[in-house]
Amino acid sequence: MTSFSDLPIRDDLRGRTPYGAPVAAVPVALNVNENTHPIPDDVVADVMASLEVELRKANRYPDREFAGLRAALAGYLGHGLDASNIWAANGSNEVLQQILQAFGGPGRTALGFAPTYSMYPLLASGTGTGWIAADRGPEFVLTAEHAAGWTNAKKPDVVILCAPNNPTGTPLGLDVVEAVYDATEGIVVVDEAYAEFMPDDAPSALTLLAGRERLIVSRTMSKAFAFAGVRLGYLAADPAVADALRLVRLPYHLSVLTQAAATAALRHADQMLGTVHDIVRQRDRISQRLTELGYAVHVSGSNFVLFGGVDDSHATFLALKDRGVLVRDPGIPNHLRVSAGTQQETTVFLDAIAGLGPGGARATRR
Repeated sequence: MTSFSDLPIRDDLRGRTPYGAPVAAVPVALNVNENTHPIPDDVVADVMASLEVELRKANRYPDREFAGLRAALAGYLGHGLDASNIWAANGSNEVLQQILQAFGGPGRTALGFAPTYSMYPLLASGTGTGWIAADRGPEFVLTAEHAAGWTNAKKPDVVILCAPNNPTGTPLGLDVVEAVYDATEGIVVVDEAYAEFMPDDAPSALTLLAGRERLIVSRTMSKAFAFAGVRLGYLAADPAVADALRLVRLPYHLSVLTQAAATAALRHADQMLGTVHDIVRQRDRISQRLTELGYAVHVSGSNFVLFGGVDDSHATFLALKDRGVLVRDPGIPNHLRVSAGTQQETTVFLDAIAGLGPGGARATRR
């Protein structure tokens, strides 16, 4: 059987593996940071009605500029933004890909601070952009001095800051964003995929956009909005950024159905975000209980918890899976990551890991 490595694939893609998370039919899946709460019935009804309207016109191409959706996203974000400041695509991954297509590419580099979102280097590779993996500080905290130092030294064309960071959950201070922006003449992307799970008084990088034409703030409807299956990511930036991304986007890249579903959901933003406080409560409950069980829990501003002190990450992952709970092994030694689910799902996870004893499961030796 032929494998892709037998084909005339690009040399820089040989030996690489695609992004993926384990998939298993288990009662409690807490491995990919989804919002596991169901979408409210009246929101579903509004979305379905909007889809029916658009389906009757689906013989025509969608609005290439998705003006209505951009206006709705600007209204949701606030901060004096309007439709000209907004761009959207099929998930924030495609948003980031388009940014790297426009501002990265062959002969250019992108810089991130590892451990961070594993798609960043894959997106860089796919766009022919060199990837530079800088390190983080103790407890995965990134300081302004450290981040600016790396940026000054490497002079990347694009810097990606994950705020809060995935997979560690670490919040990011705005002083870091400001320092990195001042240290480069390139594009600075702040990936705020989990911003809605931060405290209500936590400032967003959206507050820094004015006067910074090279700053981009990326968001998604996959997490807090419980819209992961719809695939809608977006950004806020100077209008010139959207002009640049038009050069690389595919024609009519957002379908009429995606535009209609996302616009309808935004009409119910308060209701769609009604589960956020419960998720934060479950996240904090996980942190407290894991600490009581002797694990090293890292501070999280997201909808998941990274915890260390796991004797054997893989064995514990498998033991939890056998108990009907799927978590994530992020590749950080002696660590696992778990999403905050509903109260019932969280209880199942906490009971399962408590039942494994101190340090979790250990591999069976033969």
